[in-house]
Amino acid sequence: MIRPDDSSLDPADLRAVEGQARRLLDRADAWNEFPVPVNDILSAAKVHVAQVGAFDPAAIISYVKGKTADTGIRIKAAISKVFGVYDAAAAVIHIDDTVVEAKQTFLKLHEVGHHDLPWHRKVFRFFQDCRKTLDPTVADQFEREANNFARFLLFKDRTFADNAADCPLEIKTPITLARRFGASVYASVREYARTNPKPCLVLVLNRLEVAESTGPRATVRRIEPSPSFLARFGRPSIEAVTPDHPLWPVVPIRRRMTRPMSLPLTDSNGLPHECIAEAFDTTYNILILLYPVSALNTTRVFVPPAGDLPS
Repeated sequence: MIRPDDSSLDPADLRAVEGQARRLLDRADAWNEFPVPVNDILSAAKVHVAQVGAFDPAAIISYVKGKTADTGIRIKAAISKVFGVYDAAAAVIHIDDTVVEAKQTFLKLHEVGHHDLPWHRKVFRFFQDCRKTLDPTVADQFEREANNFARFLLFKDRTFADNAADCPLEIKTPITLARRFGASVYASVREYARTNPKPCLVLVLNRLEVAESTGPRATVRRIEPSPSFLARFGRPSIEAVTPDHPLWPVVPIRRRMTRPMSLPLTDSNGLPHECIAEAFDTTYNILILLYPVSALNTTRVFVPPAGDLPS
């Protein structure tokens, strides 16, 4: 199942979030530090990460001592669904340290967003001190705002996009940049597509699964088109990649990457385009990058066409 939108914001809201993130990068003097200096960011935001997170069962018991029973219930409910928790009253962030380091980095920056965005901190403090719960619509807005706050810090506004523009249009580019910025490959490939001036599309697939009724399939987790891809081709309606799908030969099976393969794709006006697809297996997800040959600046060798994609 395709995940719900986790980042779209109204332009005015996005400007407010990015403006606050920009000021935090200024305070931390972190613009030219790679990868992102998380500790400097935390210090500038005046928030710290708990030495023993609330995700430790023993820490949960210790943490809620002296607090209301309702506080403990909310904390337990929260950590069963997420990997990071922000305690507004104590200016403390709790992070699940069992996840990979790159994901911990994003989680910390996300929770810093809840703390550093003034309207978040005020609302979180209010709801933490009473028995009310945050309206789901507001909670979803706050999560998308915190995600964009973290993105801005992690990728230094347009720095990632500018670096990517100097490199070939290929999946190796965001994979390489991920190490420089201290980001996960998953986040970097998504950022690569959404900020790319060239037409390209990233499909994030879940791990391959095999069912007796359907056979092998990889369901689509997210679809990230670049603005120019969306304008030219629209958003494809793909729920899963199966052996009869044109993208199936691109799916890495018992290997980390697949060579670029040629595929025909029809644009929104019904015009055909030769496109290239290549993929990388992160072990958590399968990432497919698709782009028209016309977007390339160099000559590359591709595997012959494998069929047409659905519009």
